[in-house]
Amino acid sequence: MPLEADVLAAFPAEVRIPARLVADGLAASSAISPRVFVVLDDDPTGTQSVADLPVLTRWEVADFAWAFAHEINGRRQRAVYVLTNTRSLDPAEAAARNEEVVRNALAAAAAVPAGAGPRLRLSFVSRSDSTLRGHFPLEPDVIAATVAAVAGEATDGVVIVPAFPDAGRVTIGGVHYMRGTGEDAGALTPVAETEFAKDASFGFANSELARYVEEKSEGRVAADSVIVLDLNIIRASTDPQISAKAIADAIESATDSTPIVADVVSENDLRALALGLEEAERRGKKLLYRVGPPFVRARIGQEIRAELSGEEAYAGNAPSEAGGLIVVGSHVGVTTRQLKALTEQHSAARIVEIDVEKLLAAETETGSADSYLDETVDKVVEALRGSDVIVHTSRLLIRAHDAAESLRIARTVSAAVVAVVNRTLKTFPPRFVIAKGGITSSDVAAHGLEIRHAIVRGPMLPGIVSLWEPVDGPAKGIPYTVFAGNVGDDQSLAAVTRKLSNTF
Repeated sequence: MPLEADVLAAFPAEVRIPARLVADGLAASSAISPRVFVVLDDDPTGTQSVADLPVLTRWEVADFAWAFAHEINGRRQRAVYVLTNTRSLDPAEAAARNEEVVRNALAAAAAVPAGAGPRLRLSFVSRSDSTLRGHFPLEPDVIAATVAAVAGEATDGVVIVPAFPDAGRVTIGGVHYMRGTGEDAGALTPVAETEFAKDASFGFANSELARYVEEKSEGRVAADSVIVLDLNIIRASTDPQISAKAIADAIESATDSTPIVADVVSENDLRALALGLEEAERRGKKLLYRVGPPFVRARIGQEIRAELSGEEAYAGNAPSEAGGLIVVGSHVGVTTRQLKALTEQHSAARIVEIDVEKLLAAETETGSADSYLDETVDKVVEALRGSDVIVHTSRLLIRAHDAAESLRIARTVSAAVVAVVNRTLKTFPPRFVIAKGGITSSDVAAHGLEIRHAIVRGPMLPGIVSLWEPVDGPAKGIPYTVFAGNVGDDQSLAAVTRKLSNTF
């Protein structure tokens, strides 16, 4: 494994760029026609890097109208997140959902009443996994095609920025890496050599992003046609405006959805990129974005929000005396280690396991797992009366022979988790809810807690774990923590639980 310091030695040092510089540039370009970034988030963990932005789990025109008009701290926001959960869908379903979201967002933007202000300008962001799992290139392809069909606007370039430095995902020289931890601190592992590249539904073989694009497009896009913005361009000058021009110059040739991949090692690199993209768009380039979590924060010039305290998490709401509910569905290695650390440290917590083999057997034998789920809910509710409850799926990951069957099993398990959460909420609302895992946290939000509209309050850990405040539905006032399966160290789940719990 190469050392990060050695790989970076070939490139210029990073340049400090204030978030305000990006925000001011965006404000200037929005002075006449206000601009909003609509983020199609393929699981809810994309919100972990931002604060004070609206989130939708439904996407009818009326939902967008609410989000576009909603004011936080006295002003409307530059971005709105839409929880599409498409990573849990098959390609046809994912395509249909992307198209529906884009059509409705454009309809809502066009429906500003006369005299109510200028029409909104929308930019679309396809937010996906920082370890390259997801429906690519399908999702940006569908978004671009829908924008062209509805608005008559062709996309010149698709900007691909999976980097997530807060979680140890960086791109250098066009290669996407994971930073090592513990004994491997300082080392870089090409992402194709990690467990994430072996994903049953979204596996891949290339860490070099241009070759990844060629691989996932099945050769439709050649690697040598991809524009690579390496650190020599991102950090072209100590003057951010000169670097911005260098970035805009480098993508001048982009046309017909040309893929553009960008090196990012730090927040400063993301901000430099944001300035360059703003300059390119000022020149007339029409861009679409396929990105990891922190891109939107940098693109709109938002400061990095300090992690929330337990008191801030409950601000404006009176916490109940019930126990909290921690739901763990992810099976990646770091989640299993985090679960182990939590159960070892939180001796007061009750543990309820959803046995996946029993669940699938019940579905197969009787056509319904209701009786098994009823028993599980009874255990959870009884335990919540005196302690926090950890609900987790059994740690044995059941794999199928093909991607479609793997997705079917994942959906069955997720539906069971959702049912347990929803029935518990209707019977005995918990003090807080933490959901661990991308698909898990999406389904728990939209269906388990029936959240339709929420506000991202900020991170519970620096840059990697998001707290939502539901603004309607049965979960209103219950802090909801979205915790990706593949982020944090072994102690992170325990740390978040400790902040929210009254028994830990």
